[in-house]
Amino acid sequence: MSSQLVVLGLLTGTLTGAFFALIDVPIPAPPELPGLVGIVGISLGYNVVTATALSLGVLDSIEF
Repeated sequence: MSSQLVVLGLLTGTLTGAFFALIDVPIPAPPELPGLVGIVGISLGYNVVTATALSLGVLDSIEF
């Protein structure tokens, strides 16, 4: 992962959050730390399963 992408993602998120605040719209993310940690956990879990190539084959079992 490139540090430039991380900085760009942080900048994009900051600008998006500022835009939502300027137009007085609630942000589409949990505003409290436990919610943010939950999002990080979801991403971490997804990446762990993807990296280990685990799969339950749910879509294959329902012939999707």
